[in-house]
Amino acid sequence: MPGRNTAPYNQLEMSSCMWNRLNKSMMVCQMMFGLSFYGVMVILTRYFLEDLGYNEADTMMVVGAFSSIGPLFAIAGGVIADKFLGAYRSLTFSYAGFTLGYILLVAGASASNVPLSLVGIALASYARGLMSPSYPSLYKRTFKSAEDFENGYPVNYSVNNIGAFFGQYLFPMLVLVIGFNGSFVLSAAMAFVAVVILLVSRKPLVNVATEKDQQPVSTKNWLAFGTISAGMIGLVFFMFSNMDIGQNIVYAVGLAAIGYFVSLMFKATRAEALKMGTILIMTALTTAFFVYYGQMMTSMTMVSIHTMRGDLFGIIPIAPEASMAMNPLWCMVAGPLIALLFSSLEKRGISFSTATKIGFAFILTAAAFGILAAATKGIGSDVIIRPEVFLVIHFFQAFAEVVVGSMVVAFILSVAPKHIENFSVSLFSVAIALSGIVGAVFSTSIALEKGQKITQEIVQNVYGEYFNMLTILAVVMVAVAFIASFAIKKMLEMSKAEEQSVDLELSGA
Repeated sequence: MPGRNTAPYNQLEMSSCMWNRLNKSMMVCQMMFGLSFYGVMVILTRYFLEDLGYNEADTMMVVGAFSSIGPLFAIAGGVIADKFLGAYRSLTFSYAGFTLGYILLVAGASASNVPLSLVGIALASYARGLMSPSYPSLYKRTFKSAEDFENGYPVNYSVNNIGAFFGQYLFPMLVLVIGFNGSFVLSAAMAFVAVVILLVSRKPLVNVATEKDQQPVSTKNWLAFGTISAGMIGLVFFMFSNMDIGQNIVYAVGLAAIGYFVSLMFKATRAEALKMGTILIMTALTTAFFVYYGQMMTSMTMVSIHTMRGDLFGIIPIAPEASMAMNPLWCMVAGPLIALLFSSLEKRGISFSTATKIGFAFILTAAAFGILAAATKGIGSDVIIRPEVFLVIHFFQAFAEVVVGSMVVAFILSVAPKHIENFSVSLFSVAIALSGIVGAVFSTSIALEKGQKITQEIVQNVYGEYFNMLTILAVVMVAVAFIASFAIKKMLEMSKAEEQSVDLELSGA
């Protein structure tokens, strides 16, 4: 049925503005995700330590896996959305999965039951993987044009970070009042609000979705969805229960996903294969960038715990381990500003490729880690770094994150073959998962022995040299990104020429 995917745009009652009821409703769902998911994440450490009796090492492994395993299972989410359910149904089931996962955490907390708690976070992790590729795919179709989507997606990124910020800030205080049970109930309620919004908006969302969403689901596809979901949830549960093996599974699944994508390239037309090649290049750049992003949860947090002292600007109390909350705070600001900047430049006829924008992001990352390197190498005998320094560091890194986090997904959606669109988007999540493990391995190089006292010499020589190395590598990645930009431009030109050649052959025939 030619033209069916584009016609629904005309059915939306949209003004000349890019925003409408559908994309606004979806952003409310995104905020509910940020509030509930990051709220749970920030209190899991205390929950496993205090209620479930885990030691610190095992607790950190579980919490770290909770933050990275979810994106890895976007692979399954992409296949399910592309082949079995469509993006709308996949997204609705993902929020239902969050709701049920948090309810299981409530049951686990009530009985101090480890298996119930692990099943709960396993289900929430799988739900995150199911959501990751289906959300941007459906969200894109609520805009009138690809340009509006690309300009609006950074704002959506900021909305997610509004939820993340308030989740990270409020939940540690809420636990003191309503306990872990109450906090998990609150998270389940917020996830359920998103389910209700999606159900209420079902008809208009399905109208703008792909044909897969508009077609009924066969019994075979329902069975395939159920079987895959049960298998994935079981695998995640096993990984949480056996973290040493789980780490290797992350590598294996990530590399297998990339290998499968490469195998699809050999089966595709030359024009499609060239476009898919650009996605692989973007995946490599994204992996490199998120190695830096992962430092926020590991090495940067460790440094702030050992060195950050004092109130922010002398009036805002902030705990050393809470320095990470500065990231979503800046991301909220960065999204609209970046959207406005690139939109204004495009109106003046100035546009940059996505890979070039990633190059700009690495410049910001080099600035962030350069400041951290300077602060650690120049630390005084009191071994104190002021909170304002971390605020500036997170400013540069947050702006870089918003560029990569929003622009890469939009690029993948613009070049991916329609029949593997959601799976292609899942490679972005694979990059995040792989980089999380690689970044953690990097961070172990600055780990101190238990009981070792922090000194000026250690900060300068251990931390300072480490962040200095990361700064130099970030500068190298600037050059790599700009070279990649040139290569991607040529590949897309070759793909377009190939498509035109095929069209001419068909018209001649």
